[in-house]
Amino acid sequence: MIPAKGYAAPSATEDLKPFRFERREVGEHDVLIDILYCGVCHSDIHQARNEWGGSIYPMVPGHEIVGRISKVGSAVSKFKVGDLAGVGCFVDSCRTCESCQENLEQYCEVHNVGTYNSLEMDNKTVTYGGYSSQIVVDENYTLKVSEKLDLKRVAPLLCAGITTYSPIMHWKMGKGHKVAIVGLGGLGHMAVKLAASMGADVTVLSTSPNKEKDAFDLGAHNFAVTKDPEQVKKLKNTFHFIIDTVSAPHDYNLYLSMLKRDGTMVLLGAPPEPTPVAAFNLIAKRKRLVGSMIGGIKETQEMLDYCAEHNIMSDVEMIPIQKINEAYERTLKSDVRYRFVIDMASLEKE
Repeated sequence: MIPAKGYAAPSATEDLKPFRFERREVGEHDVLIDILYCGVCHSDIHQARNEWGGSIYPMVPGHEIVGRISKVGSAVSKFKVGDLAGVGCFVDSCRTCESCQENLEQYCEVHNVGTYNSLEMDNKTVTYGGYSSQIVVDENYTLKVSEKLDLKRVAPLLCAGITTYSPIMHWKMGKGHKVAIVGLGGLGHMAVKLAASMGADVTVLSTSPNKEKDAFDLGAHNFAVTKDPEQVKKLKNTFHFIIDTVSAPHDYNLYLSMLKRDGTMVLLGAPPEPTPVAAFNLIAKRKRLVGSMIGGIKETQEMLDYCAEHNIMSDVEMIPIQKINEAYERTLKSDVRYRFVIDMASLEKE
């Protein structure tokens, strides 16, 4: 086994603390990645605090991982020692179900193995994530990362990037479409950058008037404050697509009223409680309320390549691992522009 160290949540009510554990030995199809940076996703907080239920402790969060390969298995063909590599939200799946065969491993019908807070395919071994020194991953679930980009700004692409890229590509959003982004946080700021890069007319819908300048700086064409009834009224029947990135409880009906006939609202955020939806808000103009997750390995690689080609990266604030609990509290207050990223070199102090 390979000794590793990181930070873990001991329980749903305790702060994350230093944690020592072991990674599996590098198998013939595995790569060992020395982790350089790991993004802090809102879902890390949900799971560390058991807000979605089923959390496994101790938990080492983190699924926005970039690093450099320090060892490869005997049968590895896609990577070599010294290569940059990324790991996203999952590290394995059954590989044989219909979804896996269609490169949609994120929707695996048997068992998608999360990068952390999950069980390996043996249904016994707990997975530990990227708030750590190293990780061992099958090469088929490992992503290639361009040397051209700023690595610390690439890390959030492994979740925030692909979570927004996947629905944009699936519903073919782009030139000729009016696209609204609800919320300007970690997911929202990537949705703005990606949708705008594909030619869409992008509007940011926010409860915070002070985010207007940031919205335009990120590439949005319009901005509206959803707490202003007059602005909301003017936006009725406006958008072809709405991408809702908000994880806090909020009213879906407000945004459904802004869709055109046959418009689609895509849910990416996952509030902890169910949200009521009035049937007539869908029926009256044949509107769609849909959900989307991350992408599969093939699509995630396409996203990374697209971002490298168009120089698209996340806006980040760097922190040492020792400030992770403070970062969680600030994330909950939307006090970050727009993603915390942990410099894993700070683990050397532990």
